[in-house]
Amino acid sequence: MMPKYAVINADDFGYSDEVNKAIITGYQQGILTSTSLMVTGKKANSAVNLAKENLNLGVGLHLVLCCGKSALNPSQIPHLVDKNGNFNDSAAMAGLRYQFIKSARKELRAEIKAQLELFKATGLKLSHVDGHLHLHTHPVILQILAELAQEYQIKFIRLPYEELSFTLNVDSNNLLLKIVYSNVFSLLRKYGKNLLSNHGIKYLKRVYGLLQTGNVSESYLLGLIPQIQANFIEIYSHPQGIFSDVELQGLCSQKVKDMLSSNGFELVSYPQLQEKISGC
Repeated sequence: MMPKYAVINADDFGYSDEVNKAIITGYQQGILTSTSLMVTGKKANSAVNLAKENLNLGVGLHLVLCCGKSALNPSQIPHLVDKNGNFNDSAAMAGLRYQFIKSARKELRAEIKAQLELFKATGLKLSHVDGHLHLHTHPVILQILAELAQEYQIKFIRLPYEELSFTLNVDSNNLLLKIVYSNVFSLLRKYGKNLLSNHGIKYLKRVYGLLQTGNVSESYLLGLIPQIQANFIEIYSHPQGIFSDVELQGLCSQKVKDMLSSNGFELVSYPQLQEKISGC
C-alpha cells in the first residue's frame, strides 16, 4: 500500500500578531505542520522568532506581489508599487501589468529576488514557495521562480489543484465563483506542471483550500478528507485569530486529526516530505 502524506499549511505568517498566534496555536495544539511567511509583513520579525522556537514547523515564502508591501524601495520598482511601496490591491490588475508591461517584468524579477533574500536572511530553511492570492502561479512570475530555484534551493512550489465536485459535495455556496476559480487555476496548473518539472521542482498532486477560502472549517474538512484519493496533498487555510476562528477550530479539531489518520494520511511538513521521498 502506497504511503499517504498531508502537508497542512497556514498562509500569511507575519501579517499580524493575531495571525502569528493563531498559526502557532494550530501547530502546537492541532494538525498544522507548515506555514508561509510574508517577509514584508508588519509582524514578520515576530513570526521568524516564533518559527525558531517551534523547530519542526516548516516555513516557506509567501510571495507578496499584490495587496501588500514590497521588499525593495519604491524608487527601484516604480512600475510595481506606489510611492509608499504598496502593490495593487487587485490581483487581476497586477497580473495584467506583469504580463504586458515590459518594464514591470524587469522590476518583478528584482523584487522576487529581494523577497527571497529577506527570507534567506532569517536563517530559516526554505520549505517551499507559494504566493499571496496565488499570484505566484502567474506564468511570468512562475518562470522567474523556476529560474531562481537552484540559487535559492526552492524544492517545492504550490500549484493549486482540487476537484470541484469534492467541495460542492460539502458546500455549494458561491457556486459561480468556485467554478471560475476551478477553471482558471486548472489552466494555470497545466502550464505550471511542465515548467516546474523541466526545472526539477516538485509540486503536490492535490492542493485543497482555494475553493473554500476563508471557510476551511471543521465540517468542511470532515466532508472533504474521505473523498480525497491522492497520496501527496496539501490542505491550506488562513487562521486569523484564536477567538471564534472557524479555520483555527478546524486545525485544532481532534475529529479532523482522527479523520486524516483513519484515511491513512501521515502529517508532514515539506522538508519532512522531501526526506521521505529521498529515502524511497
